[in-house]
Amino acid sequence: MESKRNSPTVTSANFPGDSNGVVGKRSFLRELPEPDVFIVTAGGRRIPAHTGILASVSPVLENLIYRPTKRRSSEKIVPILGVPCDAVSAFVEFVYSSRCTKEEMEKYEVHLLALAHVYSVPQLKQRCVQSLHRRLTVDNVVDVLQLSRLCNSPALYVRCLKLVYHHLKAVEQTEGWRFLQRHDPWLELDILQFIDESESRKKRAKRRREEQELYLQLSEAMDCLEHICTEGCTSVGPHDVDPTKAAAARKKEPCGKFATCQGLQMLIRHFAACEKRVSGGCHGCKSMWRLLRLHSAICDQPGSCKVPLCRQLKLRSQQEKRRDEARWRLLARKVVTAKAMSSLSQVTMMRRRRRPPEEEAKEMCRPSRARGARSFKLGNGK
Repeated sequence: MESKRNSPTVTSANFPGDSNGVVGKRSFLRELPEPDVFIVTAGGRRIPAHTGILASVSPVLENLIYRPTKRRSSEKIVPILGVPCDAVSAFVEFVYSSRCTKEEMEKYEVHLLALAHVYSVPQLKQRCVQSLHRRLTVDNVVDVLQLSRLCNSPALYVRCLKLVYHHLKAVEQTEGWRFLQRHDPWLELDILQFIDESESRKKRAKRRREEQELYLQLSEAMDCLEHICTEGCTSVGPHDVDPTKAAAARKKEPCGKFATCQGLQMLIRHFAACEKRVSGGCHGCKSMWRLLRLHSAICDQPGSCKVPLCRQLKLRSQQEKRRDEARWRLLARKVVTAKAMSSLSQVTMMRRRRRPPEEEAKEMCRPSRARGARSFKLGNGK
């Protein structure tokens, strides 16, 4: 027995990870010197290896190999305990060849991830994380979550948290979750905090989408208001045209934003005829005043603008310096920004549709009938 320890030889029965004569199929292994270190597993298996190869791949193994020991024996031994013997063999095989079979990865991915983390082998760690990503389920997500935290794998950790968030009720029925509640309350608290933050982000995103939609609707209303006052539409003509002449003019076809334009025309007709507007007006009149006020805040050419009261409202806001002027400017800026972003998005979509498939692939490789027109007249602003 002693002679075997002092004169280790490379054979197909004792080489790292080999059980079926794999060494005989790899010519480069025949050129290696005799092993000078043994890796001892929990089951007592002795895996011969080479200090140069282990030290070049893992700095942790390098420290273990070359650290001073009190033993006088010249034989170098590196114990790797706590995992199955076959997992250690697969680990050493990866150290030598940077390869791992699919069967070994699926069977020992958890153990290999722990070994890769402990002994600082980033390539193997990445392979294990990718494998666990693909094989992540509701049943094993809690175990993988604990492992990812211990092995300092943030990508896998966040992936597990998202799976728990989307399938919380199913995860709560698993044995892993019950074990977590009994033995790791801090991790349970982290999961609950992540769920709470995810719900808050979801609500904020929904609120931002609703605000963006509102700003786009206001932007469309501003376009329709200017369109009606400048060109006229199906039932309302320009404000500076005589009603009899407007009725005799050619019929207007529905514009591209007819749904918004039609509602705005109804609001304009109501605003022109409502008798309550002098004392503050009804809800419809107040809405019309707000639209006019917003237009005056957005318009940059009040001298030539054909929207009624545009110039008067802008002058009044500049002279009186109302307290809510900052809010109107902020609203106007958001409406203009939403319109610009929407236009940019539409242009991008149109370009993508018109682009030939070859160019797109190349780019990806590089980083009712109208009635007669009727004019309307608005009174002076309050």
